[in-house]
Amino acid sequence: MLGCMDARNVVLAIVGPTAVGKTAISLQLARELGGEVVSADSRQVYRGMDIGTAKVSEEERQTIPHHLIDIREPDETISLGEYKRLATTAIADILKRGRLPLLVGGTGQYVRAVVEGWQIPNVPPQPELRQQLETLAQREGKEAVFARLRELDPVSAQNIDYRNLRRVIRAIEVTITAGKPFSELQTKKPPPWRILQIGLTRQRERLYARVDARIEAMFAAGWIEEVQRLLAQGYTPELPSFGSLGYREVAFHLQGQYDLEETKALIRRATRNFIRRQYNWFRLSDPNIQWFDLDEFDAEMVVNWAKRAIQQQ
Repeated sequence: MLGCMDARNVVLAIVGPTAVGKTAISLQLARELGGEVVSADSRQVYRGMDIGTAKVSEEERQTIPHHLIDIREPDETISLGEYKRLATTAIADILKRGRLPLLVGGTGQYVRAVVEGWQIPNVPPQPELRQQLETLAQREGKEAVFARLRELDPVSAQNIDYRNLRRVIRAIEVTITAGKPFSELQTKKPPPWRILQIGLTRQRERLYARVDARIEAMFAAGWIEEVQRLLAQGYTPELPSFGSLGYREVAFHLQGQYDLEETKALIRRATRNFIRRQYNWFRLSDPNIQWFDLDEFDAEMVVNWAKRAIQQQ
């Protein structure tokens, strides 16, 4: 274990696509470097959504402290600004205790907000405006809402995927409420830590094979029953939390819209699309990320690189 991590002031980020192996690597790094994990996964914040979000087990969490997991009910939301505030507070506390914060996850927006020090506008939700925009999306499609953003803030429209309705609506909401384009309000202030970023990748077809195996394992572990419990508790597939990969599809399966094989096929396709978007956030050409292809490098090599990088502080 490396001591005096507070003096080094280092934050180690572990990024990469879903199913690549971030959890296993982060647990080994935490054990060997005296670390604690700060989750950067926008779906693991929800209680009761465990199997489909691939949360670490309770046993693993008792061994290695994990932060920002199970902090919201499925019918609650968390804004990017809230996440960044909670993450930076957790990181500061871990450093204060002389341990190594590991920022781990595949939600690119979360990771970059922390490591780049995004200054996120403090604009509270506008429920009435959100409802109007969601109704517009239901009536005329997501493209109609995106067209509104393009009129209000062309710069943001260039940087936000029109399919990500929540982000599009938030950009419109901030622009209208603040009276300035969302893009102009998003400034950056580098965080007061040394950031080291490790990127994990695999050959694409092997990664997809891992995804397929993981989906099968999730169903075998009781994913259908987990979603059934959520529905029985009154949570509905229309909630943003059900946008987590597969949850809405499993809910629709339970409602009789798809048979099991159709459901699995839809989840496989959605996961592949998600992986492609993740690679847009975490680019292999990014000079700030040290990439490791886990088809060529084993966990020990990654850990050894991290040890050397930290010692060079």
